[in-house]
This record gives sequence, structure tokens and C-alpha cells, in this order.
Amino acid sequence: MKIAVIDDNTLTSIGLQHLLHDMLQHIEIVMMTTFSDIEQSETEGNSYAHYFVASRVFFEHAAFFRKHPDRTIVLVNGEMGISGIRTLNVCQSEEGLVRDIMRLHSHGHGAQGKAHPHNIQQQAALLSKRETEVAALLCQGMINKEVADALNISIATVMTHRKTIMEKLQARSLADVMIYAVMNGIVRI
Repeated sequence: MKIAVIDDNTLTSIGLQHLLHDMLQHIEIVMMTTFSDIEQSETEGNSYAHYFVASRVFFEHAAFFRKHPDRTIVLVNGEMGISGIRTLNVCQSEEGLVRDIMRLHSHGHGAQGKAHPHNIQQQAALLSKRETEVAALLCQGMINKEVADALNISIATVMTHRKTIMEKLQARSLADVMIYAVMNGIVRI
């Protein structure tokens, strides 16, 4: 399966490609800078599960993308909505982007946020029960003190668990922990 990212902004394209690759490792992400790239690619027999398309490109070629509303996701700056088309606000935090992409993924593929039994076993092997609880609360947006209060542990213990979680998951940020937690059924979107 392939996903096309169509945007002449290289930085946006690379960032989105990186996030999508981290979240959906089994999918090939193809970057394109113009609409003619997608036309040529499809003429060559390539097909794409989704088009992540810059708003300018969408509006210039709306007839094409409106024929594929289930596969089109428009990259917007802010909370702009487009009737009948899904959008992704690219002007937000990494955690917000991950959350929104996961919502789009579950909406588009009917996922219910339930973990596959194999994933639960993998999760159990990586994180202890307490680390899983801490990760779940962090993914809900709680700060260290709130996690400590909720679990009746010290802030220092929360920070230790947080450090261990990051190391075990080889996470670079809380967004990576969120991806792991959603993909393994620790939290629901």
C-alpha cells in the first residue's frame, strides 16, 4: 500500500513522511511536489490509499480530489474545514498531529482502538504494568504531578518511569509514546 504526500513545501513533506513512517511502518510514503507528479504516477499504474495534499494543490485540482473524498486528506493551516473532505491541521504540536493522524487512520479504516492480542503480548514484554499506567496517563495530556497524584506515587517516581518508558520504546518524544500506546491498545483515540 502507498500513500502520496503532494506538497511543494519540502519541510512539510519530509516531516509528514517521517511521522507517517513512524506510525504506519508497513506503508510506502511517496513524496511529490506537483499535481502532475500524481497524474504521471497513476498513468504508470501506481495507486495510492491516501493523498495527503497541500490545500493550494487541492483547490487547483479540486475536481480530481473530490472524485476521491475517502482517500483525500487536505493539509491546512489552522482549523479550516472543507465540506466532504478530511483535513489535517499542520500548524500544531507533534502530539496534536499524531493524535489527528491516528483519528484519520481509525476513521478511514474502521479501527475501534482495540489492541490485537499479539500487540498486547508485545506491550507486556516492553513495559511493566506501572509503566503502562504512566504512559496511558501521559498520553491523556497529564503532567508529571497529575500522574503522581492519580497513581499515588511521587513525582520523582513518575519521572523515573517516564525516562524508562522513553528508553524502552526508543522514543524521541511523547508523540512516539502516543503512537506506541495507540497502536498497542494502551489508550484509545
